This record gives sequence, C-alpha cells and structure tokens, in this order.
Amino acid sequence: MTRYIVQRMVGMLVVVLLVLTIAFVIVRLAPGDPAALMLGPEATPAEAAELRERLGLNEPIPIQYLSFVGNALRGDLGTSIFFNQPVTRVLLARAEPTVYLALFSLIIALIIAVPIGIYAAYRRGSWLDQTAISTAMLAASVPSFWTGLMFQRYLATELGWFPAAGYGGPDADFWVRMGHLVLPSIVLGIVNSALILRFTRASMLDVLGEDYVRTARSKGMTEWRVVLRHALKNAAIPIITVIGLTFALLVSGAVVTERVFNIPGMGNLVVSAVLRRDYPVIQGTLIVVATLYVFINLLTDLLYLLVDKRVRY
Repeated sequence: MTRYIVQRMVGMLVVVLLVLTIAFVIVRLAPGDPAALMLGPEATPAEAAELRERLGLNEPIPIQYLSFVGNALRGDLGTSIFFNQPVTRVLLARAEPTVYLALFSLIIALIIAVPIGIYAAYRRGSWLDQTAISTAMLAASVPSFWTGLMFQRYLATELGWFPAAGYGGPDADFWVRMGHLVLPSIVLGIVNSALILRFTRASMLDVLGEDYVRTARSKGMTEWRVVLRHALKNAAIPIITVIGLTFALLVSGAVVTERVFNIPGMGNLVVSAVLRRDYPVIQGTLIVVATLYVFINLLTDLLYLLVDKRVRY
C-alpha cells in the first residue's frame, strides 16, 4: 500500500512537471514578444522592457525554465498583469464559487443518477429503464449553456424562485452566496447525471446476474438487501471512478455555466485572462487545475479500498 502511494506520488510529480513545461512553452511559442502580448498594443517599448526584466524574459531559456519550475514548486505562480497581485491570491479569491458549484452539482447529479441507474438495471427492459436511458442521452446531448439560459429565464426571471445571476454583493453572507449557486448547480447536475446514470446501470447489470446474487436470493434475503448490499457494493468500482472524473471535470470545466450565470469563479477568470492576455493567470490556472485533477484521481483509487476489500495495491 505504502509503495503504491509513493509510486503514485512520483507519477503525480512527473505529470505536474509536464504541465509546468507545457505552460512554460505555450507563452514562449506565441508569436512576437511575450511581454508586448501581455501588455497589449498600446504598451510603450519602455513598459515592455520593464516587464521583460521583471518576468526574467531576458535570461536564457534554460535559466527561465528552471526559475519558472522552481518558483511554481514553491507556490509562486507569478504576478497577474491585470490585477497586479500574486496569481495564487487571485486564484484563491476565485476558487470558492467554483469548488462549491462543482460540489453541489456533483451531489445533485448523484441524487438523480444513482437511484435511477440502480432501479433501471433492476428493471431491465421495462418502460422505466428505456425512459431513463433516453432521458440520460437527451441530458447529455443538450448544451449546458442552453439549459442554463432556459432555467434562468423561466425559473429565475419569470417565476422568481432563484437568483438569476451573480454571487451576491461584497457584503453578502455565506447562505446568500450559496443561494446564488442553486440554479447553476441544478443545471450542471442534470447535465452530468447522464454519464453517472449510464455507468451505474451498466455496472449493476454486470453483477446482478452473478452467482452470489442468486445465492443471496436463494437464502431468502429481501430484494433491496440483495441489490444494495451485495450487487451495488460489488458494482461500486466503476461508479466511483466516473464520480471522481465527473468532479474533476466540474472543477475544471464549468466555464460556460459560470459565464451564463455571471459567477466570479475560476472558469470566468480564465476567459477574462485570455481576453486581457494575462498569461501568468492562464499559466497558474492550468497548473492548479491539472494538479487538482491528478490528486482527485489518486483519491479515487484509494477509495477502492474502502468499498471493495478484494482490491490490493
């Protein structure tokens, strides 16, 4: 177990170094002077020269790379050109709405997908099973921005059940801000429930026909005990895998929903940084999201031990 964790941590370090290299190369491959691109066409040569000096762009490329990697490993992701603040501080200020949005969306997706997926597998071929599959395919096919706009118009604007957009004012308390995330969480939860539902159904179908399930039934156990205690426990590995991947994708891929609902999260920040040519913020976001993605994959693998004692690393 310890050896496996050490191997995975080494693998995580390799992936992070690869991401750092890609982030470093992206800026250097941009045509023209990176400092001039960051400052925009109205920048003077003196301003560009000052920024090149501050970012170390006058140094040889190997020295720049080693400095960039060393600073990143220490938590220094540079300074934002637009905000004139450390990138880590800018990202931390925008991380709260993105993390809560991803978490609430995942909870809603699980509430929708797991019970329906289990029951659809149990009643395979029934009208409920066919309806669940068709609805899941429809939810996965409809763009999230369209669903968000429809919910925003009818549930927020016309019915007034939810705030239409934003994240509350500067003085808003925690619950007011969470209230602004309910509607976008429902949108993302519905969209992402499709994949979890299909994996849950497929995984349950694989185990419901096994011998130990028939043995449990022959012993007189109730159907729900057979399904939930025996079948679901042994079908949990693929379900946990897709849940972990869904959460990682929600953290890194909620850009469209944040733009539709004007949520000041990391996705919205990245779009604004691209428009402003704020390359340090783009680099920092890429590094943080990739590291988080790898870490979630590690936690997902470790969760296998809790749900299935047969798993050994």
